[in-house]
Amino acid sequence: MTHTVLVTGVSRHIGARVASVLAADPDISRVIGVDTVPPPSLTREGGVSLGRTEFVRVDLRSPDIAQVIAAADIDTVVHMSLVSAPSRNTGRALMKEHNVIGAMQLLGACQRSATVRRVVVRSTTAVYGSSPRDPAVFTEDLESHDGPSHGYAKDAAEVEGYVRGFARRRPDVTVTLLRFANFMGPGVDSPLTRYFTQPVLPTVFGFDPRLQFVHEDDAVEVLRRAATEDHPGTFNVAGTGVLLLSQCVRRAGRLSMPLLSPAFRMLGNTARRVGLVDYSPEQLRLMSHGRAVDSTRLESELGWKPKFTTGAAFDDFLRSRGLRPFGGALR
Repeated sequence: MTHTVLVTGVSRHIGARVASVLAADPDISRVIGVDTVPPPSLTREGGVSLGRTEFVRVDLRSPDIAQVIAAADIDTVVHMSLVSAPSRNTGRALMKEHNVIGAMQLLGACQRSATVRRVVVRSTTAVYGSSPRDPAVFTEDLESHDGPSHGYAKDAAEVEGYVRGFARRRPDVTVTLLRFANFMGPGVDSPLTRYFTQPVLPTVFGFDPRLQFVHEDDAVEVLRRAATEDHPGTFNVAGTGVLLLSQCVRRAGRLSMPLLSPAFRMLGNTARRVGLVDYSPEQLRLMSHGRAVDSTRLESELGWKPKFTTGAAFDDFLRSRGLRPFGGALR
């Protein structure tokens, strides 16, 4: 059976990679990629080749997305357009509109569609929050004691609520919700990867949080499988194991600068205003309490596990940036 797939967020690295992989699948007759700006591969800036993906410039906040779905007889939707940090030009309000209103419009269009049979939504483990009272490891059925109250994580939690509502209203559609740990890899540009490339890494005094990563190659493979196979449900996606922040600092060959929480917050506000690194309130909590999730459900459902552990994903990122620990080669 051939499929016609819609991929949102194709102007960003992971979204472009997912569209490219799906476009190379002979069982998929057509891939349409949508975003508010053209992907770098369609400009003179390089970027991931989209192959035979057809790009359509559309804002998910507008009703136009329903016309795209109807005109192309889309049967599979892969929603990748979740922005993790506001840009200097748009700000937090527009970021929230894009994430939440955009998802509402997209799901509304899917609900009205007579052809959509599979919906895959990229979410984040940030929906669990970060708290000193959290369990050691989150499974998909657990909730944080202090759930997200603003920012990217709150947007993701709201989007998940709309996804669950859509699944109830359209039980004939296979809905897959993927909660990814922080992406890591050569092509990833995020607040966290930018943090680790600084010469000195501010840390929160008295805390050494556990961190988890998922390599971009594994993320793309999970999304490919979810887009071409029926795997209904909610799944955590993370590389095996954890790294302490202090271990990450040593592997990166960086110096740490422990700060009291108020000083870390003040530094974050300053860095955000000048467009450097996004030390959001979520970042502060993550850098204080960390987070770890269990991906057993994903491995059982797919019969597959990520090839990269958390440590291997971080090491591959470091190699791509030419970073080495003090006094030795990267292992």
